Amino acid sequence: MSDIRILIVEDDPFIAMDIEAAVAEQLGESAELIVVESVAGARVAAASQLSCALLDIDVVGGKTFDVAASLLQSGTPFAFVSGSLPNDVPKSLRDVRFLRKPFSTREIASFVSSAIKVA
Repeated sequence: MSDIRILIVEDDPFIAMDIEAAVAEQLGESAELIVVESVAGARVAAASQLSCALLDIDVVGGKTFDVAASLLQSGTPFAFVSGSLPNDVPKSLRDVRFLRKPFSTREIASFVSSAIKVA
């Protein structure tokens, strides 16, 4: 198991692959990528030790705001990667990094790189 563990919550398999590719290009084989498509899967994964997370807002089973709140409380760096509007995010989570779809792989790589250095 890698020391670098990154949670990706995305229900569109093609977008998930794009995010995975961006992270893998940045970190190579040194990171364990945990990819889930649902709120339930995100809750389970977020309960473990993570280096950072990338969360789509609307996924299978609802919105990821409760997962985001638990990550914020635990001090795990994360960003929303979503087609939603930043104003759709609850006020308590609006200071979190927001990467709007369509994103650039450079944005993903930059966020992960800075989050890993912080973690």
